[in-house]
Amino acid sequence: MASENPQPPDSVEEPPTALSRRTFIAASAVSGAAAVAGPSLLGAETAAAATDASSSRVSLTVNGTRRTVTVDNRTSLLDLLREHFGLTGTKKGCDAGACGACTVLVDDRRVNGCLTLAVRLDGAQVTTIEGLAPGDDGPLHPLQQAFVDQDAFQCGYCTPGQIMSGVGCIKEGHTGSPEEIREWMSGNICRCGCYVKIVKAIQQAGS
Repeated sequence: MASENPQPPDSVEEPPTALSRRTFIAASAVSGAAAVAGPSLLGAETAAAATDASSSRVSLTVNGTRRTVTVDNRTSLLDLLREHFGLTGTKKGCDAGACGACTVLVDDRRVNGCLTLAVRLDGAQVTTIEGLAPGDDGPLHPLQQAFVDQDAFQCGYCTPGQIMSGVGCIKEGHTGSPEEIREWMSGNICRCGCYVKIVKAIQQAGS
């Protein structure tokens, strides 16, 4: 005989509500307060530790002057020179190592400042375009003078990098012929197309 109050076969008995509206609001308030207080109570030490881990102290000699600074580990030599030391003669071109506008000398070797991490240069000797001549009132470096003599620039944006790379090229002994100079200066782009005069300037200073 069928039951007087049959249960529908697909019905599911709902569990009792776990939280009342009042309990939910109270729990939310407590959670919000913890979220606000968290950074000041628990997160401060973690944030400080993360900051310490992401920065380093580096000492290097720039144009004859010893400099010590704490920088983010991701800081490039180019940004260190321009933004921390105010040496804006070194130019930011492509920021990808393709144009040579940021060329400087590190321990008398040519490097692209945009591709070189500052924290890896502890104890290094860095020379920028500002450090080639002995002073504001002194004579120009021979290559700087040769660029003037040969009129080896137009807009001038790439000129600091061209000169620094040219100094490295001369130090390395790669000035035997115009072809050799062009090969060893090929990492420096002049968008104005002054390559012939740049080669002549390097020949003049390297002779």
